[in-house]
Amino acid sequence: MRKSGKIIASLILLLCFLNTGIVFAETYKGHAEKYDKTQQEQSELFTGQIEILDEKDVIKMTVSQVIDGNFSIEGDEFFAEVVSDVNGDSGVILPKGTLAHGIIKEQSEAKRLGRNGYLTLDFDYLVTPDGREIPIEGKMSTRMHPVVEAGKIVATDLGYTAAGGAVGGLMALNIFGIEAAIASNGYTVMGGAAIGGTIGLGMSLWRKGKDVLISPGDEIRVKINTKVPLPVYKDTALRQHEVNYPGLTIKITNVIHEKDPFGEANTITLTLSITNMTNLTLSGMDLALVNDYNNVFHPSIFGDTNLLFKQIKPGDRVAGRISFSVDNINRSFWLSFCDRRTKKTLSKISVDNAYKNVPEKVKKKNDKLKKKPNYYKEKDPFEV
Repeated sequence: MRKSGKIIASLILLLCFLNTGIVFAETYKGHAEKYDKTQQEQSELFTGQIEILDEKDVIKMTVSQVIDGNFSIEGDEFFAEVVSDVNGDSGVILPKGTLAHGIIKEQSEAKRLGRNGYLTLDFDYLVTPDGREIPIEGKMSTRMHPVVEAGKIVATDLGYTAAGGAVGGLMALNIFGIEAAIASNGYTVMGGAAIGGTIGLGMSLWRKGKDVLISPGDEIRVKINTKVPLPVYKDTALRQHEVNYPGLTIKITNVIHEKDPFGEANTITLTLSITNMTNLTLSGMDLALVNDYNNVFHPSIFGDTNLLFKQIKPGDRVAGRISFSVDNINRSFWLSFCDRRTKKTLSKISVDNAYKNVPEKVKKKNDKLKKKPNYYKEKDPFEV
């Protein structure tokens, strides 16, 4: 009896050991699969090279919400977005669309004596499109150096005083006449100038500076204050998804940024090559630009209309240019071709993908088009 009990106990221990071994094997197998999957994802995204985002580097971004010097307070959090690829020597290390987490470090409203308001923004980490969170130290400020700001204020105030003196002198000359000016050896004119100068000085002391306003679309330049090692992306990893329609081939061969008739840099002109081997008759009016927020922009009559009114029949091959007026030229866009009868989108071609093959000369010209942003609010004419 005792012997049979030992045999049963031994069998139970053996089964427990076997079950535990099975669990260990399954657990180990799961970890191995997860590790292999991570390795595969890494190899699909990156070349294996490492570059350094250096202290001297400046990243161009745009904020995702309005930051107003009057209403924003110190400690407020916000997100900004990288507006163009950041390149190292071997390729892209921070792709367009990377998010940056920011905090309002300092804030000041406009004050009298012509002192402008300012904002100082700190950035502590980035979130890449592939989900990586990267700690950084970055800073951006609209605050002038005190010496530079004081110099501008003094120059403006002298302008007020000089203008007041000139107006006062002319008023005295008109009131008392040239004869009185001659008889008084010019004292009437000088007296009027002194009064006018005093008025001008009072205006300069009362004058209020401008408040800061940073809006989505405004380009901010963030200086990096630390060295950050980053992997280099493969070109294939950064290609935007596209939708193609059988028999319809659309190639974007050039992308030009232009100003509209009002001087705003908000026009994108595309050079296209279109081959229509479908049974559909298409038109340039069926084209639209769609951004990454799904906002739709139709062709602009103020830009190039070469393709706008052209019919593209089955078997046609056409080339030409077409312009679109957009709200923010720095966003990601897709060129969409729509069937007007069914309202169905036939194809979506990435402008960002095409932009990688645009000549460097064109890219530099596009960059020069962007004027230096003005972060100050327009003066309210009714504000005292």
